Amino acid sequence: MKNLYLTLLILISTLSCFAQLQVTHLLTENQQNPLSIDIGQPRFSWQVKAGNIKNVLQTAYEIKVRTAGDNKPVWASGKITDAQSIFIPYEGPALRSGTAYAWQVKIWDNQGHASAWSEKAFWRMGFLSPTDWKATWIGPGYAGDTVNKPSPMLRKSFSLDKNIKSAFAYITAHGLYEAQINGAKIGDAYLTPGWTSYHKRLQYQVYDVTKMLAKGANAVGATLGSGWYRSVLVSSPNHYGKDVGLLFQLEIEYTDGSHQTIVSDGSWKSATGELRYAEIYNGATIDSRMAQKDWSKAGFNDADWTNVKVQNYDKANLIATYNEPVKKQETFKALKVIITPKGEKVIDFGQNLVGWVQLKANGKAGDSIKLSHTEVLDKEGNFYTENLRGAKAQNIYILNGKGTQYFEPQFTWQGFRYIKVEGVHGDLNLGDFTAVAVYSSMPAAGEFACSNPLLNQLQHNIQWGQKGNFLDVPTDCPQRDERLGWTGDAQVFSRTASFNMNVHNFFTKWLKDVSADQNSDGSIPHIIPDVFKQNDSENGGSTGWSDVATVVPWNMYLAYGDKKLLQEQYPSMKKWVDYMQHHAKNDLWNTGWHFGDWLFYSVINDLDGTSAITSKYLIAQCFYAYSTQLLINAATALGNKADAETYSLLLERIKAAYLKEYVTPNGLISSDTQTAYALALSFDMLPENLRTQAAARLAGNITRYGNHLSTGFLGTPYLCHALSRFGYADVAYKLLLQETYPSWLYPIKMGATTIWERWDGIKPDGTFETPTMNSYNHYAYGAIGDWMYRVISGIDTETDGPGYKKIIIKPTIGGKLTYANASYETPYGKLTSNWKIQDDTFYLDVDVPANTTATVFVPDNEEKEGYKIEKIGSGSYHFTSKTIKQKHNAR
Repeated sequence: MKNLYLTLLILISTLSCFAQLQVTHLLTENQQNPLSIDIGQPRFSWQVKAGNIKNVLQTAYEIKVRTAGDNKPVWASGKITDAQSIFIPYEGPALRSGTAYAWQVKIWDNQGHASAWSEKAFWRMGFLSPTDWKATWIGPGYAGDTVNKPSPMLRKSFSLDKNIKSAFAYITAHGLYEAQINGAKIGDAYLTPGWTSYHKRLQYQVYDVTKMLAKGANAVGATLGSGWYRSVLVSSPNHYGKDVGLLFQLEIEYTDGSHQTIVSDGSWKSATGELRYAEIYNGATIDSRMAQKDWSKAGFNDADWTNVKVQNYDKANLIATYNEPVKKQETFKALKVIITPKGEKVIDFGQNLVGWVQLKANGKAGDSIKLSHTEVLDKEGNFYTENLRGAKAQNIYILNGKGTQYFEPQFTWQGFRYIKVEGVHGDLNLGDFTAVAVYSSMPAAGEFACSNPLLNQLQHNIQWGQKGNFLDVPTDCPQRDERLGWTGDAQVFSRTASFNMNVHNFFTKWLKDVSADQNSDGSIPHIIPDVFKQNDSENGGSTGWSDVATVVPWNMYLAYGDKKLLQEQYPSMKKWVDYMQHHAKNDLWNTGWHFGDWLFYSVINDLDGTSAITSKYLIAQCFYAYSTQLLINAATALGNKADAETYSLLLERIKAAYLKEYVTPNGLISSDTQTAYALALSFDMLPENLRTQAAARLAGNITRYGNHLSTGFLGTPYLCHALSRFGYADVAYKLLLQETYPSWLYPIKMGATTIWERWDGIKPDGTFETPTMNSYNHYAYGAIGDWMYRVISGIDTETDGPGYKKIIIKPTIGGKLTYANASYETPYGKLTSNWKIQDDTFYLDVDVPANTTATVFVPDNEEKEGYKIEKIGSGSYHFTSKTIKQKHNAR
């Protein structure tokens, strides 16, 4: 009996471990059950869940791939001894266009356990060849209004005579599209097909429309908008083309195994309806009296519609979509009505956001309601739009007089907190107005909260700056006549962005356009996609802006461990470094045009001789070195030893030229500024014997400014990192917690709910900075969020274990904070670092996801370096120690 009892205990224990070891969160090309994969070797990722078992590492895996609905494997990997659980490439027979596949995985761990087979995950192949497209490009056939440009509506009726098994719609457009089947919107995405370098890369989307179709009569329709394709961008319209167009292909499989294809072709009809105008900067005009009811339903009489125009465009630039679509997100109720000193009716939503307002209205036929949008009210409390420059940012709705109506714009968006309402008689009803936030539907990644409410508001502002500006491309601002993918802004904010949201797909897509629009000489344009380029003239090459080619790929590699992304961007990285090398003389890059430390704090009355002006060429030399270092890092990660050695020699010469040109023997940098020292220390421009004094000079400069920063776009992201790295975390905290101008918290004290473009967008006296460049939703200075996650909470990744395979947790105490809690969704699962100080004791709680390891630095005043170091595996841990004052120790 005793042996039987022991055997049962062992069996129960084994089954318990088996049940706890699970494989979840299956992704194909970093997407959940995607419908359009157009590469031959899609990659598989998963997460390991181990319940309460600690120190779990995957040691082997097995993958099986089948065609959907078929039990016979297309490919079985067999048991592979490998710890890798992200980006495992498919290695089976060639995949077929338009075919659905299913896959499963099981794993083994380092404790002798095996998981069950995971649940099935699915993907569909998109079109692998341009010849898979049977559809023809079509556009409106009527005589167009070239001034107001009403949005075309295109439609086709068709009949299906069999029972439908599945149906998938493949859609793209020149301009923007919204499509319908039988009167219902296809999908929940907006501003499709998104913005890319259209002539080289035009995305299409795939939708499962099986349930939208019926046996018998059906109809499909699509409305087109100018969008980025032909709206006025910067200063001129029609950058990509004058004519909007649609490409539509519906693939239907019947239950009897037969197929039918419905395509856009010359049989479609075209007309206009209630959407009379829609432009990105100016807004939309909807005249509901001109609505064509049920126009996308079967049975609609389109006899008076005109035939479409068939357009002849190449399909070789068509690509599947991998990044998350733009969708409706949070909604905000109207908080209050304000009657301004000018008598304007204004509504406050309490949050600066990007999207639009949904309106409920009643009135007579022909009544017009105009909604104007702005971010701030002026000093007197009046509606202020001067900083929008040429953007009207107005939506106009014309009523039909048939009872209560509901309106929202199409093919446009606004950045706003306040709206001015015109055309509504009598008092405004708050319930008639709802603001909808709209942005790329990236999964939330990180959370940060601490004992200081102002820092929590700063984190809120950083996140909402990202939400408002990550609208298919990383824009600089969302409200004025700009809204462009400025490379400098994206570069400085990219690492912070990865903490707030999963931006892997978002940046992977945009980086392909960085490569596509890279100039022939290797320089990177100021904005991507590049609409500054006119008549083959090339712009770009500004330091800190063009360095997006190296900085963002490396940051994405660190965050997600995706070596393929690094590999695909490597030629672009190399071309940019080679550009700088070509233009440098004796390894010193002191030529060309540069933005420099954009919008730095400048001293008006420089009574004590302190100056914040940093030489643009000094900055250029620092970034020349930094990009070269990142290229070396990439070459090393990719196993390119020859390039790593070649560019390492170049880096030595770059730093030597920097020292000769800009640094005295005693270590004084010729531009004696915060930016100059922050860059020199962060990029290791100085020999080790000069770094300690340089850090002291940086801290002293900050003290002379009364614990204020003086940095701009390029210096700010590195300022606190340089201080904390070299033992001045206390000074970094003083900067972060500074409440007066210039500082991160000053805008919050002035009521900001997003990050401002300028440190003093609203001056202490309530007046505004110059309106030609004064955005109140501009995320660049939000790059401090990276320091809050990586230093305050201490969450980071080892360079040789990117994607948080090898985790660092090294919290830094300071700023009188009594607690800081952070979590982050790594590719392997959720990571947390929560610390608090209570009764003179430091407590740290850590959760480490399975299949990773972590090095934890616990503040401890008994240790020489101020930390007790613990090496741990996955699981939950609790550490305690006596609190310490942060020591000055460089690393």
